[in-house]
Amino acid sequence: MNVLNVPEPDFMQEEEIVLFSDSVGKWIDEHASPEAVQSWLANSSVPRELWNASGDAGLLGLSMPEEDGGMGGDYRHEVVLMRQLGWKGADHFGISLHNAIVMPYIWHYGTAEQKARWLPRLQSGELVGAIAMTEPGAGSDLQGVKTTAIKTGDQYVVNGSKTFITNGQLANFIIVVAKTDPSEGAKGTSLIVVETDGAEGFERGRNLHKIGMEGNDTSELFFNDVKVPGENIIGGGEGQGFIQLMQQLPQERLNIAVQGVAAAERGLRETLAYVKERKAFGKRVIDFQNTQFKLAEVKTKLTVAKVFVDHCLGLHLQGKLDAATASMAKYWVTDIQGEVIDEMLQLHGGYGYMNEYPIAQLYKDARVQRIYGGTNEIMKLLIARTL
Repeated sequence: MNVLNVPEPDFMQEEEIVLFSDSVGKWIDEHASPEAVQSWLANSSVPRELWNASGDAGLLGLSMPEEDGGMGGDYRHEVVLMRQLGWKGADHFGISLHNAIVMPYIWHYGTAEQKARWLPRLQSGELVGAIAMTEPGAGSDLQGVKTTAIKTGDQYVVNGSKTFITNGQLANFIIVVAKTDPSEGAKGTSLIVVETDGAEGFERGRNLHKIGMEGNDTSELFFNDVKVPGENIIGGGEGQGFIQLMQQLPQERLNIAVQGVAAAERGLRETLAYVKERKAFGKRVIDFQNTQFKLAEVKTKLTVAKVFVDHCLGLHLQGKLDAATASMAKYWVTDIQGEVIDEMLQLHGGYGYMNEYPIAQLYKDARVQRIYGGTNEIMKLLIARTL
């Protein structure tokens, strides 16, 4: 769906990518219909079976090499999946976090043994991934985490709590940001994997009640003397976690920008359909000059956003996307997403405030985009350091 009529960059027009996009769209139509999405909203979670179906369809581990247990694609395949989910209103499914955030930590930094042990199971859907960064007292400030993983013999003992964890109710493979040496600050931070099945001392708290993204399970997690094998430290050695996080956060922030453009594109498609059908004072809403001007502004802002995101995609595929540029994409696109969806809701009038209309859900979902992945205020600090 290219409602903006912006030509795709050459790297997204390759035949294999186009065919893959079509097949992903059809799969979503079958497994994530509007009726299915409504059940996700009602249950505050997708069904566990959807993860297995995704693995069967080859949608997990898209950008992981085949020799490591993945599907052998690249980041473009992740972009296709994120876009299709956004265009079709199925973006409450936390598959892109599993694919494009969790699995890359294992592929980039895991030992050969860790890759062999975990990547095939993440690709099949046997394991559902989450990453536990945020704590009740530490959000965007990752240096302030209090959770500890202390070495005792040949294992680690994990203690602490995490909150706002996407996929938190279903995940059984959780990358935990923890201090292995609390006296060392950031240098004492490590990433340790907790496989939760049968893990004593691990507890899931509430499936948190949110104002948007209600179909995605977001949870509190508690670690009370959870014993984890020593070989579960990602990379095999302590103290590498903060650097690993900093190197991977640009992709996470680009993911958010990609998702923001896709959701806003859906909003524009839904709004165009509404204003062409709805009448007021004897004529269609789209025939009013104010409607035309507002939609012209929306299309212009989204066109600029898409072109910039496509530019960032090109840089990322070449390994040249730096943290500041990724921060620009995350903050600017999500700000624009909020602005234009608000304008499009206004064009729906009172119906825009009704949950039965897609624009209402899009409005609610957009708000968190400016918060997770690092708040937009933090993005501006990162950008300012380059001045």
